[in-house]
Amino acid sequence: MVRSAITYLSLRTLMFCVFIGFTIPITALAENDRPNVIVIMSDDQGVGDYGFQGNPLIETPSLDTMYSNGGCLTNFYVSPVCAPTRASLMTGRYNYRTRCIDTYIGRAMMDADEKTLAEYLHDAGYRTGIYGKWHLGDNYPLRANDQGFQESLIHRGGGIGQPSDPIGAEGKYTDPTLIKNGIETPMKGYCTDLYFDAAMQFINQSVTAKKNFFTYIATNAPHGPFHDVPEALYEKYRQVDFSPILIHKLNENRLEKENDKLARIAAMITNIDFNVGRLFEHLESLGVLENTIVIYLNDNGPNSMRFVGNMRGMKTHVDDGGIRSPLLFHWPAKVKSGNRSDLMCAHIDVLPTLLDACSIKSDQAHPIDGRSFLSLLTEDRPDWPNRSIVFQTHRGDKPQLYHHFALHNGPWKLVHPSGFGKEQYDGEVKLELYNLKQDPQQRNNVAISQPEVFARLKKNYESWFEDVSSTRPDNYAPPRIVIGTDYEPRTVLTRQDWRHSQGKPWARDSNGAWLLEAETPKSYELEIIFNHLPPRGTAAIKIGNISRTIEISAGKKRGHLLSVDIPKGNTSLSVTAEFNGQKQGPHQVILTRR
Repeated sequence: MVRSAITYLSLRTLMFCVFIGFTIPITALAENDRPNVIVIMSDDQGVGDYGFQGNPLIETPSLDTMYSNGGCLTNFYVSPVCAPTRASLMTGRYNYRTRCIDTYIGRAMMDADEKTLAEYLHDAGYRTGIYGKWHLGDNYPLRANDQGFQESLIHRGGGIGQPSDPIGAEGKYTDPTLIKNGIETPMKGYCTDLYFDAAMQFINQSVTAKKNFFTYIATNAPHGPFHDVPEALYEKYRQVDFSPILIHKLNENRLEKENDKLARIAAMITNIDFNVGRLFEHLESLGVLENTIVIYLNDNGPNSMRFVGNMRGMKTHVDDGGIRSPLLFHWPAKVKSGNRSDLMCAHIDVLPTLLDACSIKSDQAHPIDGRSFLSLLTEDRPDWPNRSIVFQTHRGDKPQLYHHFALHNGPWKLVHPSGFGKEQYDGEVKLELYNLKQDPQQRNNVAISQPEVFARLKKNYESWFEDVSSTRPDNYAPPRIVIGTDYEPRTVLTRQDWRHSQGKPWARDSNGAWLLEAETPKSYELEIIFNHLPPRGTAAIKIGNISRTIEISAGKKRGHLLSVDIPKGNTSLSVTAEFNGQKQGPHQVILTRR
């Protein structure tokens, strides 16, 4: 599908050039017209989950064609998990500058003062829309529609099937309830199809209005859960033996389960690919394909130990298999088919590249860490000075020096894979050094044999950590949710954004508190919601210095109501329910301004 549209335009351009008697450099086309921009990012699709990357089992014909007929950065890096990648993609800055340092319990929220790609493009006259996964804050002033997107059709939290799901639509990839411009909206269809449908409708409206558009399509596929996938593709992939792309040998029982899981993942990936083909055909039918930038990438490594080319690692790892993605860049007006670059680039470079392509200046109040890579795909001899790029993410409330990071500089990789899941590590720091050009699978640690390189990169990392940690006073304090405004008079508080205090973060017996800010004193109706049928009990509500207790009726998931006045200023809200002597937090709390 994609091939036919792209080939048609290429032939049309060639015939025109032959007719007038000379060849027009493709870099000279449409110089006076700003391009449209589409960024597509999948969730947990690994660097090896593409046909053009050598995967023999997962079919991606549209993306393979996009690779053949456009540009590609073959040495492109992202963060090991999703929200940090999204913060860097949206701002061109290291996520540690943005207060987004983890994926949940209040640490995936990005500071509202950050300037996003959507804000830059909107300020320049573009129409802006997001479809799918935002994952940088679910409440005002952190939502996508507060951060530059005029239209949004998204899910809450880090994915469908998490505690942030709308009540009654939990875990539904098919016929989900999505958040459309801030309103919970039941939908019909499969989530990925719905995102692309809405994006194409948005593009239609933009073209009709003769407005440039920025469309961000961020699928939650192929992220789990895996119970709800495109059925026809799943039935097809169930017949496939995925053992050739598994990293570890498994016993027969585990192999059967893993094969079924990969069949579901593959079905979701091929469904994304099908929609990419639909999108390209749509752009061609509207006559805007030539001057529309389309970028495709994945947000982190694969969500299982599977094929990652000649690397090692998976999601959450700082080994290369956990932080690599191809970066497909399709812009026929400027980028020749087949242009490739193996110079190191990363998620922080996407924003400055798009600003460069759209002739938009960056905001000096928000210094950008990345640099434009446009010249790598449009010039024969681009100027590209060597630099260091750092990737660091781990669980917890505050980053720790040396904990779970990788620094890249030319062929060198300095890494401390101390484990994403640990908030802190103890003991001696054992840094590793690899020459990726000679040793892409990181088998030969040369830290001892290359002492000068080791010392230089270690110093570079320490300087970087000090710099990003001092971006603002109290740099790692979590953002607050602002309540009672006209922008969001009904605030849904979920476990995604509470500050966890008891049990496992999303377990039934866990609890936490939400950090809030009230701009003015107001009265609210507070509703407590459980995700199970509770026995008879009580709930203690604490809002700053205010303490109230209500009875919880047996067998009611929701409808436990309380009127409360919340004064102006910063405060926190917690609910502790007690059933038969056991304490737990709520599933969700809804504050509705009265």
